[in-house]
Amino acid sequence: MSALRVLLVEDDDLIGALLADLLSELGHHVCATAQTEAEAVAAAALHEPDLILVDVKLKQGNGVSAMKCIAQTSAAPHVFMTGAGRREFPEGAVILQKPFCEPDLLRALEQALTLSV
Repeated sequence: MSALRVLLVEDDDLIGALLADLLSELGHHVCATAQTEAEAVAAAALHEPDLILVDVKLKQGNGVSAMKCIAQTSAAPHVFMTGAGRREFPEGAVILQKPFCEPDLLRALEQALTLSV
């Protein structure tokens, strides 16, 4: 997998920092981070990421709604992260259940990229 510019949407500072470090170690670049639905939509428009890694539950808004807005202007592949049980996701969504490890993240990224082709 070639290096990706990733928008990271995560409202927990510690988890966000750990994910950013992991993505960097995997050779990817976190082009922007967002902690709210509104920040995610704005960052996606500004940075035009190759992939969006988005937490479903945010303190302000949620990741599913953010992706609905972003999808109106961008076809960026995305992965939903969730620590909650079953939720309503768009058909064909790539879901990464928290907690996860590096191989799980890699599989989810590859799956999202494959679905976007």
